[in-house]
Amino acid sequence: MALIKSISGIRGTIGGHPTENLTPLDVVRFTAAYGSMLLHQNKTPKVVVGRDGRISGDMVNQLVQQTLAGLGINVVDLGLSTTPTVEMAVKWEGADGGIIITASHNPKEWNALKLLNSEGEFISAEAGAQVLDIASRDDFRFAAVDKLGSITPNHTYIDKHIEAVVNYPLVNCEGIRNKGFRVVVDAINSTGALAIPKLLYALGVEDVVVLNGEVNGRFAHNPEPLPENLSELSAEVKKRGASLGIAVDPDVDRLCFVCEDGSMFGEEYTLVAVADYVLSHRKGNTVSNMSSTKALKEITLKHGGEYFPSAVGEVNVVKRMKEVNAVIGGEGNGGIIVPDLHYGRDALIGIGLFLSALSQHKNGIKSFRARYPDYFISKNKIELEKGINVVDIFEKIKKKYKKQPLNTEDGLKIEFDSDWVHLRTSNTEPIIRIYAESNFETTANNIALRLMQDIKEFM
Repeated sequence: MALIKSISGIRGTIGGHPTENLTPLDVVRFTAAYGSMLLHQNKTPKVVVGRDGRISGDMVNQLVQQTLAGLGINVVDLGLSTTPTVEMAVKWEGADGGIIITASHNPKEWNALKLLNSEGEFISAEAGAQVLDIASRDDFRFAAVDKLGSITPNHTYIDKHIEAVVNYPLVNCEGIRNKGFRVVVDAINSTGALAIPKLLYALGVEDVVVLNGEVNGRFAHNPEPLPENLSELSAEVKKRGASLGIAVDPDVDRLCFVCEDGSMFGEEYTLVAVADYVLSHRKGNTVSNMSSTKALKEITLKHGGEYFPSAVGEVNVVKRMKEVNAVIGGEGNGGIIVPDLHYGRDALIGIGLFLSALSQHKNGIKSFRARYPDYFISKNKIELEKGINVVDIFEKIKKKYKKQPLNTEDGLKIEFDSDWVHLRTSNTEPIIRIYAESNFETTANNIALRLMQDIKEFM
């Protein structure tokens, strides 16, 4: 499989041939390109590096850090960490950038380099293009022996991150403690096992059960926190009579909940519920990507704010949030961005705010979910073979549906009265994603199926 180079970083499967997979040579090449870009900006840059619990994580981590040191760059080694923790550590360290070694929700054979700027945010498309250009030319100049960079371990930042969440003004630890929640966590054999239980104890939750808590990267199930992958968590919540279940992805930037009866709260509604709570305390605007539920727009208008859509991808959501001065934002995949903490998807602050909101609700999480509408999003994908011209396919679909409202900012979004379907190529996999939303599950599925048939026909 070819390497995937996008706003989400450099991603590929481990092993195989260079330039076709994420091999050690590719790790060194793209790390050197990123480091060389930083050296153009600062003669003595500092870079924060952290990783999730993947099997290949230690190998890739050593390659990344030693390559940076070979360029003369000083490294702060966070070791096993979370994506939002690394993002925050970049700012706390006053570093010039950061590298997170994680393939997020992808299966165990994948890994990736997520590249950050000095704000602890994903690098821009322009900076990404510069990195790719440097890598294509192998335009690196490594340091002489007496100017090699240093590598300094610092494993304190998960604790600092938790402290920041606990002290966040809208996080109500007393209310959470008084509710006496019993929580089951699916840590999916990655760094959520290090961060989430410790966070829950700090928030005042004393009864915590952890599933898949060994950090070994041998994911007990598909690591994407979708309903079909959370049957173990659902069963354990019911078995233990727990108040709720919590699931995160391997790098802990996505978040979803399971209700006390084992049903799904709905990953789309993680952001909706948190936004509702935040907007009840702070008036303002919201942002989510255009593949996310329309429920966020409705909640925002109810609180007197304005809702703005963005293209898919954290960097795009963050850009739009800054443009409109949003007080809360994120993505419908369970990614929460709280800008006055940091501009990054963060399951830890998401848990703090969600439990704070739930602590004010008289009954359980199931009735809490009933406060929000039951819209249905049908999420589908079609794998792409090499040589497929997606642009041509989308043009043909545009012509077929030219009488409907169309949005081409990010792939193709088509509106059908109060329903919609969004087609786009993934930033992380060689696939076309097809998301459709309706008030009715059957309608959403039928819309998605119709467009999937169109795509296959035009292929």
